[in-house]
Amino acid sequence: MGNVLRSFNDDTICAIATAMTDAGIGIIRVSGKEAVSICDKLYISGKKERDLTSHEPNTIRYGYIVDGDRIVDEVMISFMKAPHSYTCEDVIEINSHGGMLVMNEVLSLLLKNGCRLAEPGEFTKRAFLNGRIDLTKAEAVMDIIEAQSSFALESSRAQLSGNIYDEVVSLRKEILYEMAYIESALDDPENYDLTGFSSELKSKILPMIDKISKLLSSADEGIIRKDGIKTVIIGKPNAGKSSLLNALSGSDRAIVTDIAGTTRDVIEETVRLDDIVLNLIDTAGIRETEDLIEKIGVDRAKEKIAEADLCLYVLDSTSDVEEIDKDIFKLCEGKKTIVILNKNDLTPDIKISKDILPMLFSDCNSIDFPIITTSLLNREGLDELKHAITDIFFNGELAPKQETYITNLRHKKLFEEALDSLKLVVDSIEKDLSEDFYTIDLSNAYSSLGEIIGQEVGDDLVEEIFSKFCMGK
Repeated sequence: MGNVLRSFNDDTICAIATAMTDAGIGIIRVSGKEAVSICDKLYISGKKERDLTSHEPNTIRYGYIVDGDRIVDEVMISFMKAPHSYTCEDVIEINSHGGMLVMNEVLSLLLKNGCRLAEPGEFTKRAFLNGRIDLTKAEAVMDIIEAQSSFALESSRAQLSGNIYDEVVSLRKEILYEMAYIESALDDPENYDLTGFSSELKSKILPMIDKISKLLSSADEGIIRKDGIKTVIIGKPNAGKSSLLNALSGSDRAIVTDIAGTTRDVIEETVRLDDIVLNLIDTAGIRETEDLIEKIGVDRAKEKIAEADLCLYVLDSTSDVEEIDKDIFKLCEGKKTIVILNKNDLTPDIKISKDILPMLFSDCNSIDFPIITTSLLNREGLDELKHAITDIFFNGELAPKQETYITNLRHKKLFEEALDSLKLVVDSIEKDLSEDFYTIDLSNAYSSLGEIIGQEVGDDLVEEIFSKFCMGK
């Protein structure tokens, strides 16, 4: 595992592996060298016999968890023997009834008899440290659990099956061969000829650069598809921002009144439009105000605009355009933006339309944004909004365009580092520098790629990654 310390606490650990809520079935997972002996103290078979130590691996048995002579619960117990288990250790899974009270009682008995409560992600971390999975597959486990769209789920499955791992291993193998050849030639010039090697190396490095560049071209779209589009709803008070949030979320998440300035802080909600995930932020109406609390809300709204992937600028089509409308519009410069003309059901009162909007904003730098009309009261225009978002971010196609997507910011950064190092190798070749320079940058590329899969990574990063996992995973 490269720089990862292979030694770790060999305590036998346990945790509830299913959701922390009442359910039909609950699973308590135990892993470690004492898993069988500890559980044997608590388990009796359906015939009321203690026989867990004779339990055949990869089988499941019916019986009871007991506390002395008292039956705690009727259970099914499965046993996976090291190294053929999730963690590569002896693993016992107790399938109990799913009530929180009974599951916690079973967990308490395990802790009293020698188990330690698992840390978040510790089962998967042990699988990684024991060499069963690499770091990309470990991260894919959590991504599958947290997937909010079919794309996120499919890309996580592909990563778990090894698509990123295979690409990285292939690249590292090619780089290592070239590094080894250079080192051999420098150490033993009589038996290794470097004549013409530079041009040959360049011909091998360029396809690597193309491969990484192709992967990186998918990164921004892949990350947005997986994590969602950070979307801020902006506009003047009473334009319909909170109504838009409620319409998209399908609930009365935000208070809607005729009183200006009702929303004084940001309200966040995650919604799905088909397979598009929007991380919505409804902001305070932007206007000049002497109200201190409202002013703080306005300042926060401006901060959220700066962080956003997408701005939904809501305009009241029944109101005249004011200078503040143009000021808000200017805040969207450089951002992907959709202008929403709301209240189009109030036909006699409409003062702003798609046709005249560019003219009304003619003194702004650009109005090259999609403009859609809505009646959020009647939920009209939401399909058009969804199509506009699809066009802006996915060129009108929700279906992924390639098999392998980078969906992890950590992976993106390390692929970029590897790409830069390989480009430096090409630059050294073109400048006719000595082979020593090649090995420095090849080594850096090799290390950056190794960090992706966990071959060149320190304990601090490992701890950070697995700390984000749920307790029983």
